[in-house]
Amino acid sequence: MFARRLVTRSLPALRPQQRPFSAAAATKVDPVKAFEHIQSLGVNTFFGVPDSLLAPFCQVVTEKAERHLITANEGSAVATAAGHHFATGEVPLVYLQNSGLGNTINPILSLAHADVYGTPMVVMIGWRGAPGTKDEPQHVVQGRLTEDMVQGMGIQTFTLPAEGDAAAHAVITEAVAAAKAAQQPVALLVPPKTFSGSKNMPDAAEGTQNRPTREQALEQIMTHAVQNGDAVVSTTGYCSREVYEIREKLGQSHDADFLTVGSMGHSVAIAHGIAMAQPERTVWCLDGDGASLMHMGNMAISGATKMANLRHVVLNNEVHDSVGAQPTAAAKGTIDFSALAEAVGYSVVPMVETPEGLAAAGATLKAGANGGKPSFLEVKLKLGVRGDLGRPKTTTQEAKTNFMSYLSK
Repeated sequence: MFARRLVTRSLPALRPQQRPFSAAAATKVDPVKAFEHIQSLGVNTFFGVPDSLLAPFCQVVTEKAERHLITANEGSAVATAAGHHFATGEVPLVYLQNSGLGNTINPILSLAHADVYGTPMVVMIGWRGAPGTKDEPQHVVQGRLTEDMVQGMGIQTFTLPAEGDAAAHAVITEAVAAAKAAQQPVALLVPPKTFSGSKNMPDAAEGTQNRPTREQALEQIMTHAVQNGDAVVSTTGYCSREVYEIREKLGQSHDADFLTVGSMGHSVAIAHGIAMAQPERTVWCLDGDGASLMHMGNMAISGATKMANLRHVVLNNEVHDSVGAQPTAAAKGTIDFSALAEAVGYSVVPMVETPEGLAAAGATLKAGANGGKPSFLEVKLKLGVRGDLGRPKTTTQEAKTNFMSYLSK
């Protein structure tokens, strides 16, 4: 149906399925030149959620764009871009990882689509798990289905070639023109290793040197607060990888841990489901600032309950650490997570930012709150991740089976 409508508007037909991408043949695209070319086409405003594949480009945007907003989630990026278009008539660019594509479906189809409000924008999508490439298990299905998902929305799809700047610029030009012609979003898929450069991790911010790193905070919590019989749900990215390695270091089983390798922003909802089903068991959610902000409504729902067995810890280093350390909305202390948690009903342990304070807070969390409320703690961190940080060695299916067996005891 969508393809027929596109044809009746004399728009280019949807492209056929691309052949599997080969990173070995890539010559790379200069992210600075790509950014400058995009601006030369009149695209000067950028919205999105940082992605590891797009990290070199995202860093250029963060440094050079005069109008740029890192949004809470990918759907919000599309909606904010639509608002910008309504106010200016311009074509904005939205960037995201394909794992966040699901968040965009509602605002694309019910807001930006040509059959609704006709809102042109270029949606640049980091293509994790692209066919022909090796990736983590949470990206394999998403990568295989990415083109089908986008084209199923009736969105014209382009793939950014890595055969040098000229070829890439030609495709970008075509994508911007198509967005204007269609008066709706178009997708620009970016396979792995397309952009030259790498993630440039910033130095620790001034005044944070005495704070623990995330791994140090996690080890403190898991050693001195989490008890035998508790369940642990950890958020996406480095956090779950560090939880796995801490268990290895301590010689402990991984069975009590659910590592949320995908579904960013939903760890507390998973923990909520477990805590609701097993009120006798203490359930820990080890969350991040970017993940918590992505779907903050989950915090409001959990805080409104009487689940005294839920412990929600937000590990706040003020950046999207795993994808290049671009700032979150919590950067420079602009968000008081403790005040937010208290406002939605949590029993709040005062924020900590030193190892000594964390030890005392961990003891309070371990004991639980009075009054039948879930407990909340914000831990402020300094940046830092080990260069040799490993990845879980069990499959996601094995981890789920072991976790469910643990919960059944």
